[in-house]
Amino acid sequence: MAAVEPVVDEPAAVADLGAERALLVADVHAGIEVGLRYERGVELESRADERVDRLCSLIDGTGADRIVVLGDLAHRIGAPEGEEREELETLVSAVTDRVPLTLVEGNHDAGVAEAFADEIQVIGPEGGILREGPRPDARQSDLAVLHGHTRPDPAIRSADVVCMGHEHPQVRLEDAVGGSRTERAWLRGPLKPAVFGDEEASDGGGETAASGPELVVFPAFNERSGGTWINVEGGSFLSPFLPEGLAAGDAYLLDGTRLGDFRRI
Repeated sequence: MAAVEPVVDEPAAVADLGAERALLVADVHAGIEVGLRYERGVELESRADERVDRLCSLIDGTGADRIVVLGDLAHRIGAPEGEEREELETLVSAVTDRVPLTLVEGNHDAGVAEAFADEIQVIGPEGGILREGPRPDARQSDLAVLHGHTRPDPAIRSADVVCMGHEHPQVRLEDAVGGSRTERAWLRGPLKPAVFGDEEASDGGGETAASGPELVVFPAFNERSGGTWINVEGGSFLSPFLPEGLAAGDAYLLDGTRLGDFRRI
């Protein structure tokens, strides 16, 4: 099985793609402070430089040969301009000076994909399979990536692991005296084949008889971007195939703590 290993205490993971080591992150939302200013009238000090430094530090620290952004590199929908465009230009330049950048097009990225088409590789919204050249070993497995705001391309059904963003999973944890805190989280579990249109794989009770690839839902790289409460009653998932598309799923904190079945946290 393709190994996707989270970087401890970071909303990022690494994966070996044959001869290439990839760093994966999701939902960078560059320019979010500009977006919040226009959308909600909220004034926040920009963390643009910090975001660039964190990405570059992760590339250097993990020895990655490539960085893959699982959608929403930018925050505002549409063609980037002004301060957001400046941040994106700085970020893309700093990253691509180190390694190639692959962007899986998210619902915020149509303008970004067009604006930086000459500098980055773009994978469409329905996702694709990452593979470094021909398989040197028949036992080598494939890793699929998508953003998650649309249903995945059935072609990635053959992958062993599917990585996605979009959801920004987070949990609310309470202590013994009633205090609570919010933590970003990972969500991992087997995808039901019905997500790929394999309705014939369902049994008479509507449950899936065979599981598909493992799904890894990434926490948002940008801590200001909010998220989906996966353990709060009434919490609403954003993806059109979640949570129904998961046969089962465990949640993990960024430090690696396993919280167990996200439906029972």
